[in-house]
Amino acid sequence: MKVPAPLYKDPIYDGAADPMVIRKESDGKFYMFYTQRRANQQVENVSYCYGTAIGVAESSDGARWHYRGALDLGFEFGHNTYWAPEIVYSPDDGLYHMYVSYIVGVYADWEGNASIEHYTSANLFYWDHVGSLSFGSARIIDPCCFRLPNGKWRMWYKDEYQNSATCYADSDDLYTWEYRGIAAGDQPQEGPNVFEFAGKYWLIADIWKGQAVYSSDDCEHFVRQKTDILVEDGLRRNDNYRGAHADVFVAGDRAFIVYFTHPDPDYHPRSAVQMAELKVIDGILTCDRNAEIDCDWRF
Repeated sequence: MKVPAPLYKDPIYDGAADPMVIRKESDGKFYMFYTQRRANQQVENVSYCYGTAIGVAESSDGARWHYRGALDLGFEFGHNTYWAPEIVYSPDDGLYHMYVSYIVGVYADWEGNASIEHYTSANLFYWDHVGSLSFGSARIIDPCCFRLPNGKWRMWYKDEYQNSATCYADSDDLYTWEYRGIAAGDQPQEGPNVFEFAGKYWLIADIWKGQAVYSSDDCEHFVRQKTDILVEDGLRRNDNYRGAHADVFVAGDRAFIVYFTHPDPDYHPRSAVQMAELKVIDGILTCDRNAEIDCDWRF
C-alpha cells in the first residue's frame, strides 16, 4: 500500500503539528501524538497555538489514520497549553513515558514560561502525571528521548534562554535527570529528534527553513552536514511548504520522517502531516519528499 499525501489532517481543528509516531508493544498498531493547534478558530495572533491539547490518531498499517481523541493531561486549574509530545517505552517498568512541553494559560503572542512535564501510562491513552523538568531554565520545550547502548536514557530539548540551542540531559531510569550541556548550538533551532540509522546516530532540528542534520559516532558529539533536508516545497498534495518539527521512526533497514506543513497560503494556521523516507547516500542523510512510499514495515 502506498502512503497517502497528506498522511493526516486533524478533523477537529485542522491544525495537526509537531507529530510523533510510536508502535504499541501489545498490538503492533501505530499511534500518532501531536500538538492539536486550534487552526480553524478565529482568534487573535498566535492564540491558536495555545490552549492546545495533545491529539491522538491511530493506524493499523501506518498509512491510513483516523482520529481517536485528545489526551486528558490536566493536573492544575486552567485552560493550559501542551506542545510537542515525546513518548518512549521502557521495558524496565513496562510503562510508556511521555515528556511534553507545558505552558500555563493561553497567550496571543509567543509568551509564557515553559516546562517539560513527565507522565506515565500502561496503555497510551490514560496518563499519570509524575512531575516537572526545568533544568534551571524557565523556557524549555520540545523533548526527545533515546536509549543509549549503555542502557542510560538521553533527552534533547530546546532551551530558549540559551539562544534556542539544543541541550541534553541523561537519566538512568527516566525519572531523575542530569543536565549535560549543549548538543547543537551553531544556530537557533527547535524540535530536535535523535535516531540511529545506517550505522550512525543522527540529530535533526527544525531551523524554520527545513531541517538541519547532524551525525555522530557516539551520540554525544554531533557534526552538522552541509546539506539540510525538507527545505524546498514538495509536489504532493498539501506538501507545498517547508518541512517543520519532525519525528523519525526506524523500521528494520528503513527510516521514515513525519513532519508538518502549512499548505494553505490563504490561511497559514492550517497544517497537515506528511511522511517521507530517509536514505543515506555517500554518508549524507537525504530525503526525497516527492517519492512514493510503500508501507512495507519490517521491525
